[in-house]
Amino acid sequence: MVMDDRTRPLFMISVAAELADMHPQTLRMYERRGLVRPKRSLRQTRLYSMEDVERLRYIQQLTNELGLNLAGVEEVLKLEKQINAMRQELDRMHARLEEAMAEAAKQVEEIHRSYRREVVTLPPREIVAQRRAEPATEWCGLVRSALTRLPTEASSLRSEYRGLPWLSASLGLGRRGRCSRW
Repeated sequence: MVMDDRTRPLFMISVAAELADMHPQTLRMYERRGLVRPKRSLRQTRLYSMEDVERLRYIQQLTNELGLNLAGVEEVLKLEKQINAMRQELDRMHARLEEAMAEAAKQVEEIHRSYRREVVTLPPREIVAQRRAEPATEWCGLVRSALTRLPTEASSLRSEYRGLPWLSASLGLGRRGRCSRW
């Protein structure tokens, strides 16, 4: 764990009490109540960091200026800790949401690119035959030949044609939506 200047325990109780403008006995009482947790040296001397001194000043502000007792200060500090935990969780959730949105955008882009790969092109002979063809049976043959090129999707395309009566009629499909050759 890397300590920065704010969290490094530097001040003995007398210096920390002077910096926070409190009596050293008050700091001992706050430690017993769990409001502040100073680090200990090898000789078990209390060592306060700048972060601890700032917390002591905040506790003093809550008690002197706002009139809270120590039980109220404990509740305020507990609620602030919960708020900070919720903010961190919200930040993590926001980051996961952004990652999921980026992944979804990639998937959508991949789907759009796949459209180009799945387009079935007819050879020029069949296109010319298609333009000349009037009877619906030739249309049926062209659709059938196109569907055989996409064997995995042929059944879903056939079912789509069945659901479109005007297309079924123009393709020469029967009542059940089937070409005589299908």
